[in-house]
Amino acid sequence: MKVLLTGSTGYIGRRLKQRLINNKNINLRLFVRNKKSLSSNLSKDIEVYEGDTFDKKSLKEALTNVHTAYYLVHSLNRSDYKNLDKISAQNFIEVAKECNVKRVIYLGGLGVKNKDTSEHLLSRLETGEVLSEQDGIQTIWIRAGVIIGSGSTSFEIIRNLTEKLPIMTTPKWVFTKAQPIAVDDVLDYLEQSLFLKYDKNLTVDIGAEELTYKDMMLQTAKALGLKRYLIPLPFLSITLSSYWLNLFTPVPFKVAKALIEGLKSEVIIQNSNAKRYFKDITPMPFIKAVKKAVEEIETNQVISRWSDNAGKIWEKDHTKEIADAIFIDRKEIDISNISNEKVYKSFITIGGKQGWFDYDFLWELRGIIDKIIGGVGLKRGRRSQDELRVGESLDFWKVIDIKENERLLLFAQMKVPGSAWLEFKIKDNKLIQSAYFYPKGVLGRAYWYILVPLHYFVFNNMITNIVKKAKKM
Repeated sequence: MKVLLTGSTGYIGRRLKQRLINNKNINLRLFVRNKKSLSSNLSKDIEVYEGDTFDKKSLKEALTNVHTAYYLVHSLNRSDYKNLDKISAQNFIEVAKECNVKRVIYLGGLGVKNKDTSEHLLSRLETGEVLSEQDGIQTIWIRAGVIIGSGSTSFEIIRNLTEKLPIMTTPKWVFTKAQPIAVDDVLDYLEQSLFLKYDKNLTVDIGAEELTYKDMMLQTAKALGLKRYLIPLPFLSITLSSYWLNLFTPVPFKVAKALIEGLKSEVIIQNSNAKRYFKDITPMPFIKAVKKAVEEIETNQVISRWSDNAGKIWEKDHTKEIADAIFIDRKEIDISNISNEKVYKSFITIGGKQGWFDYDFLWELRGIIDKIIGGVGLKRGRRSQDELRVGESLDFWKVIDIKENERLLLFAQMKVPGSAWLEFKIKDNKLIQSAYFYPKGVLGRAYWYILVPLHYFVFNNMITNIVKKAKKM
């Protein structure tokens, strides 16, 4: 069976990709916006098509000769995502029918349409409806609510609030009911949908036990061995709650607000199709899912994170933009007495718990300021402290290029009046560290000149300590 997977660099898609690669009953094909975002060690047997769902020509090439296609695409990071999601889904299902695709599998949100339905959830529901309305092609619509797993948005929010705040003042939405589900169970439903013996459209609501968000926080505290107290306050608005999440969790304000708006609505299973058609799947209890997620984090086994696909970085021609950078801060240091491999291993550990090789308090201050003005801040950290891959987040940076024993290029996703990059490159027995900045107007230029004195200390110490660490390896 030829299977197409879209969204393979996202949170669910990256994990599902690993499962499908190991499934000997299918031939896997990937559809991505940029091939660089895929692992360099991807098997040559896996077909990769480049394009996006707004380009019907690239869609047709990817969907030709495909039996089943996974639709795991979402435009939440764009301001007009609701309209874009509908266009994307319509394009996909029309081209899929044209290419004689037999089945489309979609993972959407759990919930119902009413006056309290958030725009985010409404978009997920409408996407499912668009995919299900095309005659002549079957759609299996898996609907999940709160997904619990290492690196998931929901789990990161709940874990960070629980760990950092012994006493929490919370809005009344903590009493809203939901049916959370472990990410591994979601993957089971998605994978088994490939071979489901059913030929009509099917909506499958999935979830474990029914809990309030208060229950989830208290059970998370129990799993972490903590004692926590929640004090609900009726006057905490959606905006105030969003700022609260923005400051105390890795989630930026825009994403936090979209999620908080959705917490007004219960996300409860509306049908029994999961038990009827997937009898061998029994969703694990919430507290077990939390413990498994924590274990993966502690043992450095996180496969994907919610922020992997955050930010529109692939639309940029970074090579051209860096060449046009007006300001450059470049440091060089001789490394002829150290192997390139050790120097590379040293600088790719930057950020996260490792820190920035010195002056971490300045980076923390910059992260706090970024959070206050609605940026991503430093709290995203890293997926793994020992390895990086193109497309994933590193504090308030994004990895846009990495070449083993040669180069690491980061693009700034913090709030800055312009565009900024940080590059580490090994060339001619030298480590070359470059900060590039393309300012936006007078404010951008002022921003750079104000930071020049700090750059002197921060960047000098950074390159020196990178080499010191390499020598100790």
